[in-house]
Amino acid sequence: MPMNPPMRNWKGRVVWVVGASSGIGHAVAHDLAQQGAKVVVSARNAQALDTFVEKHPGALAVPLDVTDVRTFEQAMARITQELGELEVVLYCAGYFKAMRAQDYDLDTMLRHEQVNYVGALNMLHAVLPPMQAQGAGHISFVSSVAGFTGLPQSLAYGPTKAALTHLAEVLYQDLKPAGIHVSVVHPGFVETPLTAQNPFPMPAMQTPEQAATAILKGWSRGCFEIHFPRRFTLVLKFLRLLPYRLYFALVRRGTGL
Repeated sequence: MPMNPPMRNWKGRVVWVVGASSGIGHAVAHDLAQQGAKVVVSARNAQALDTFVEKHPGALAVPLDVTDVRTFEQAMARITQELGELEVVLYCAGYFKAMRAQDYDLDTMLRHEQVNYVGALNMLHAVLPPMQAQGAGHISFVSSVAGFTGLPQSLAYGPTKAALTHLAEVLYQDLKPAGIHVSVVHPGFVETPLTAQNPFPMPAMQTPEQAATAILKGWSRGCFEIHFPRRFTLVLKFLRLLPYRLYFALVRRGTGL
């Protein structure tokens, strides 16, 4: 049984993709525009957003800095004025730098927190009041399988994604009675500028286009959690069920770290 109302017909729907300048966000925005949605694209890279609008007539580019809540307030006001009620928002902004405890850097840790988690809170500050007023809407977050369990090289990134997943779980329960629906996306390795810096082989790598297809399929099925590719994500789901002694041994053996 679907946990959310299935979303299949995108024609005329107002959808806001935050983090749309590249990678998964860009691919999702492209697919939504192809299916007739009124797509709003946001990111810091205004030039990339303008290029998107040139290729997708009818889309709206709204540059912003996710760490600045005022830019979200201004963006929400513009979207409402130009397109009407916001129906779906996807938070896909992300920051990643591989880090282990031996190289601990507070500025890097806090940068991850501000982009990956606080940015999502800033978005909620802007979108929740109008969605609550209209009694409808869908909020989706792109988290990561890195948030399932503690993994090497993910000292800064993993905890922020775990927090984002936790946030989505609580919001789902709190907002469902108000007619607002929530979903969370847990991708494995996707070929993006973020993963390009990884110095190790990444199993079951997917393209942003494959990720976008999986996300739209999950929305069409009314899923709360959308995770892919399953041959990889199911392994990580299994690992987090193990006793720590066995879990740590398997991670050490699998990563060599």
